Amino acid sequence: MSDWLGGALVSEVLKGLIQEAKTMIDFKLLSEDLASTMERMIPLTEQIETIQGKADFFDYGDLKVLKQTIQRARKVLDKCQRGGVWFYEKPLVSRKIKGINKDMVKFCQMDLQLHQYRNQLGLSVVVGNIDDKVEGWSKRMDSLSVAPVPAFTDHLCSVPKLDKPPVGLDWPLMDLKKRFIDNTTAASLVVSAPPGCGKTTLVTHLCNNVDVKRHFKHILFNVVSSTPNFRTIVQNLIQYNGHAPQTFENDTQATVALRKVLEKLTEDGGPILLVLDDVWQGADSFLEKFRISVRNYKVLVTSRSEFQSFGPTYCLKPLEYENARALLVQWASRPVPNNASPDEYDNLLKKILKRCNGFPIVIEVVGVSLKGKSINTWKGQVESWSGGKKTILDSPRPSVLQCLQPSFNALDPDLKECFMDMGSFLEDQKIRASVIIDIWMELYGISSSVVCMKYLEDLASQNLLKLVPLGNEQEEGFYNEYLVTQHDILRELAIHQSGLETFFERKRLNLEIREDQFPDWCCLNQMEPIIINASLLSITTDDLFSANWIEMECPNVETLILNISSQNFALPSFIAGMKKLKVLIITNHGSYPARLTKFSCLSLLPNLKRIRLEKVSVTLLDILHLQLVRLKKLSLVMCSFGEDFYDIEDETVDVSRALPSLQEIDIDYCYDLDEVPYWVCEVVSLKSLSITNCNKLSLLPEAIGNLRRLQVLRLSSCINLSELPETMKRLGQLQFLDISHCLGLRKLTLEIGKLQKLKKMSMRKCWRCELPDSVKNLEDLVVKCDEETGLVLWERLKPKMRSLRVHVEEMEHNLNLLHMF
Repeated sequence: MSDWLGGALVSEVLKGLIQEAKTMIDFKLLSEDLASTMERMIPLTEQIETIQGKADFFDYGDLKVLKQTIQRARKVLDKCQRGGVWFYEKPLVSRKIKGINKDMVKFCQMDLQLHQYRNQLGLSVVVGNIDDKVEGWSKRMDSLSVAPVPAFTDHLCSVPKLDKPPVGLDWPLMDLKKRFIDNTTAASLVVSAPPGCGKTTLVTHLCNNVDVKRHFKHILFNVVSSTPNFRTIVQNLIQYNGHAPQTFENDTQATVALRKVLEKLTEDGGPILLVLDDVWQGADSFLEKFRISVRNYKVLVTSRSEFQSFGPTYCLKPLEYENARALLVQWASRPVPNNASPDEYDNLLKKILKRCNGFPIVIEVVGVSLKGKSINTWKGQVESWSGGKKTILDSPRPSVLQCLQPSFNALDPDLKECFMDMGSFLEDQKIRASVIIDIWMELYGISSSVVCMKYLEDLASQNLLKLVPLGNEQEEGFYNEYLVTQHDILRELAIHQSGLETFFERKRLNLEIREDQFPDWCCLNQMEPIIINASLLSITTDDLFSANWIEMECPNVETLILNISSQNFALPSFIAGMKKLKVLIITNHGSYPARLTKFSCLSLLPNLKRIRLEKVSVTLLDILHLQLVRLKKLSLVMCSFGEDFYDIEDETVDVSRALPSLQEIDIDYCYDLDEVPYWVCEVVSLKSLSITNCNKLSLLPEAIGNLRRLQVLRLSSCINLSELPETMKRLGQLQFLDISHCLGLRKLTLEIGKLQKLKKMSMRKCWRCELPDSVKNLEDLVVKCDEETGLVLWERLKPKMRSLRVHVEEMEHNLNLLHMF
């Protein structure tokens, strides 16, 4: 093996660094996170060492980046162990540790795809009768070499993070740890409480506890909700641990796969905690499938119900008065309302708390609605409840909604509409902010995405939803880096408000189809088509749906959300009658990309402006042939294109006439994209092209220079992109170029200096990339980068120029560096 770390194997060096990190005192939490990440990398490096016999293998490609990262880790840890960190240096060292940890996680994520492609070759076919299939699955699962690394997709088994320590859960946390974590005989436990009581928050708090993270090598968090799917959860566990998703013909196969994965994890790394969050009543048989006798394996469930046959119940109680008061004061009473005497203020607090009855979600929403308001508003809040039940214990769900009603009533009319729209998404769904913004821009005729983002921020400020940044740079007008989530109680409030209108007057309608069972209202008159007058229609089908649609007419639908789960999905013919349709969103919640058929029905939609496809298999040439003359934006996320994606140029289609209005193309996490299709470079109306997290993309076409109106080009995290074509010098309108995390990028266009309108370039983690001499012609260019890239740029550019402005992240700690520029 290579001698670049003193002759030791990489895995052995990591083990030594882990021990050093665990003994650090000054940076305890950061070093524990770093140690946890390095522990996840040990199986990966050991596997590389086993497979590769060359001594210089870590001197090439992405493994060289790993080598450099480990060297940085050793340097920082050595400095800390020697006690050489002065007080003023601690912020810089903290950032370095965070950066090292982030880079190691990034490496694990990149390697995950290689494992998926490799393992997919040997795990593709199951033949024979059911016994043979089970035996075949057992043998194949035995051959898995599971690498416990983070998954790309943010919803796969990762433990959520808490914004702040929860109020009033310290004692339940200690009690839960004692009863379940520290109890070696307890293999399963159900945390039960009414909705909005804090079950998920408590369990999330538990999973983020330092002692619990130290005890369990693997903490796997899965949201179940009202439609539990055992096979999907097992597929998620397989993906999370570094393998391509597998198709199960029955639950027996999935059970075999689950056992093998759990056994492999315990062999490789120790105890496992599996969390099944938000399990609904009647899911007893579902839970029984997770009762597997594996050493050091525990299952923790949250539910509104008790499952006595599965395991003992921990009943989470509402907050006691003092904790409830502290939470209300935290959200509502800073500062105390003007002109309120202490007695009056305390009396109002007691009345509000009595009504909220210790339920955190209600206290938070009510509290934030009162923050900064006058004493009269506080009194009005209390009086508005006077006609209802006195506590939410009388009738939990109706009274919870009644407590939240004033918060909804206080919203501006526009925000009320936006809040009710949130009920059109699935329970517990993590939604990209850009999806919601696309809907609102067309549904309400809003011309600026910034305004829509402001609506999301306003709703988040009222605790009516959560807006979660994913940690990457947030650029104005590009909101893929935000996730939107909503508590199921608040979703029910949104649905409740929409349902107050009569059926034929509703603006929003949700249609859930389980197997082939339609809701009762669809079957009232089977002789006539169902007439739907809503403008926002959300349809959800499961993996057992046979595409046997009933006749529907939807003359006023402007936004259609399709949630699908099957591997093959035929678009319903009634879509062709949606002449007002402007936004189409198709999201596949299964493990494999769904093959869409009957795509041609979209060609009859004269007003369709935005299409978003997620985890589907589609040929982009199909979209070109639709000739959607008003289409403005095309978004493709985690899509598969196959061998037919690029297609020989179709001379029968004039791209400029087929898509004359297309201004934005967004391609994200499309793993088999290794070439940009020819026709994209013929969309002369294009203003924004975003191709991100597409790791097989290595080159851009020379024809990209034809996009003379292009203003924004994003290529972030395309790690195999090696260079940019010289024809980019013709992009005279380009204002922003993002090449962050393009680790393989070596050089830019030599004549980039001709792009006189280029004002901003993002180059985080692009220290390999050379800036050509012509960049000195761009006097107003601002380059955004991390500290390491900034230092490299400075060394390379110092002899050439002084006009380039480089903005380094966390600039308050890097003033000297900025002054040099």
